[in-house]
Amino acid sequence: MRTQMETVLQQIQNNIGAALTHIDGTPFQEDSWTRAEGGFGRTRVMQHGNVFEKVGVSTSTVLGTLTKEAAKLAMGREVQFDGERTPFFATSISLVIHPHNPMAPTAHMHYRYFELGEGVGGAEGTNWTFSGSADLTPCYLFAEDVIHFHHVHKQVCDRYDESFYPRFKQACDAYFYLPHRGEHRGVGGIFLGNLSGDDGEREMLFSLTQDCAEAFALAYLPIVERRKAMPFSEEQKEWQRLRRGRYVEFNLVCDRGTAFGLKTGGRVESILMTLPLIAGWEYSYQPAPESAEAYMQEVLQTPRQWL
Repeated sequence: MRTQMETVLQQIQNNIGAALTHIDGTPFQEDSWTRAEGGFGRTRVMQHGNVFEKVGVSTSTVLGTLTKEAAKLAMGREVQFDGERTPFFATSISLVIHPHNPMAPTAHMHYRYFELGEGVGGAEGTNWTFSGSADLTPCYLFAEDVIHFHHVHKQVCDRYDESFYPRFKQACDAYFYLPHRGEHRGVGGIFLGNLSGDDGEREMLFSLTQDCAEAFALAYLPIVERRKAMPFSEEQKEWQRLRRGRYVEFNLVCDRGTAFGLKTGGRVESILMTLPLIAGWEYSYQPAPESAEAYMQEVLQTPRQWL
């Protein structure tokens, strides 16, 4: 399973990278790196492109040992093991896209396979998980874009279990939330959490995770194609900078993946590639009443059922 997942995620990185290069016309900068404690990765970043301000697509395979605190963060539950540390394995893909045009939404995707110890079941339950998410963060709301993004992911989930999409959608709304702001980072998507089961279920969950990761391109790329050339003003660009400030706040204050990467000595440039090139914070900013910006802020404060 380690090799299968690693191969699939690297192929997805190649495919979506090629699609983004085709849209933008700018090549990616690539860094291949190794980790002293064990593991390697391939980080690709596009900056100052024609359509995209910044894109990061990174794959990594990391081995080493974890403390109980870090293992709890990775597994999403308390874990017990002898000694102070236990071996782990993780392979993942992370992607974030920040377009220039404020009418085109930021988008994020992350999928991962994780094993604790030898990755087999034990007294404390299964010690492997699949996890992942895909979410959309617009500055200006186009309902048809959000509906399309959710619809594509629902179609994938429904092939496995019709209860998956509503469950993952609710989990996404709950996770991508800034409690200190009382608002959500964006308009959601899906959040798989930590999926595990008996060893007989591992192949099904692998297939689900692969299909969700591969669906991201179909869910997002038509949206950016539709919005990339729309006219916009400097005032709208400023609103984009303020919304990206919220994006930074979530990633640095609330995101468990960022915390896990930094706690386990991950490669800092790859972990923080998700941050936009430019973000802003204006003291006590309030959008004009009944404006498109005020409407967007209202939507972010109350999740909706888009389908």
